[in-house]
Amino acid sequence: MEIKQLITFQKAAEKLNFTHTAEQLNFAQSSVTAHIKSLEDELGVQLFDRLGKSLALTDAGRKLQIYANQILSLTNEARKAVMSEKEPSGTLVIGATESLCTYRLPPILSDFRHRYPKVRFHFSPGISDRDILDRLEKGSLDAAILMDVDLIPDVFVIEKLKKETIGVVAAPDHPLFRKKTVVPADLYEESLLLTEKNCSYRRQFDRDFSNCGLVPEHVFEFASVEAIKQCVIAGLGIAVLPEMTFRKELGNGEIALLPWGGTPLSVHSHLVRHKDKWLSPALAAFLNLTRESLKD
Repeated sequence: MEIKQLITFQKAAEKLNFTHTAEQLNFAQSSVTAHIKSLEDELGVQLFDRLGKSLALTDAGRKLQIYANQILSLTNEARKAVMSEKEPSGTLVIGATESLCTYRLPPILSDFRHRYPKVRFHFSPGISDRDILDRLEKGSLDAAILMDVDLIPDVFVIEKLKKETIGVVAAPDHPLFRKKTVVPADLYEESLLLTEKNCSYRRQFDRDFSNCGLVPEHVFEFASVEAIKQCVIAGLGIAVLPEMTFRKELGNGEIALLPWGGTPLSVHSHLVRHKDKWLSPALAAFLNLTRESLKD
């Protein structure tokens, strides 16, 4: 049995007239007759009694009518369910570094929820960029936003987004604020509160010292940007952080920006996804909104 045959049968069982059935379905009457005959031949029973110009369902026809109505109703339901996937829905899992997860993604999430209420969203901060990339490669993440994309495997599609300025900061009463310009030589004996060495802007900062032939004497490494900020506020040392992470503290006077005279520090955020990942409507919508929100 084919769907088109059942549609014809359903309408003919309702109209009990092949001519009216053909008009309703925009078929030639010969097509209606052929569909009904094919069904009768396949099932080996007569579905209609031809009583002159009138039709009547046989007992077999009445039984088939019940099942045809159920089959066509379920077919229509399946079509609607599948076609609804064109509208963004389902669940997205997005990986991000701590800074981006805290300071860049919440506004995107708020906007996304407003535009696409059927999508459930989950941010998954990574222990490290390598951890996020591993999960992205295994398929447990749909996409990621990272600031470190050096030596990234070619299984990923990478899009450059917003440029993030990096600042060298300290507590406002730090003696170095007496200087007009601060260079690596001024810092190598200071307590430096830094992210781990695999961080891109940490590598830029270290390179400035290396180019000057200097090795900082007091380096304290943290996995958490928030922990670094609190230590800076407490006057425990000097830090190198993305400006987006300390804008609030800079505004209320808890942290101050040193006049860094070394190489200008910056890094771009990047949108990363697996090249073989299916672009569902929900994922495509997220990628587009992220591009809009974090374009440079």
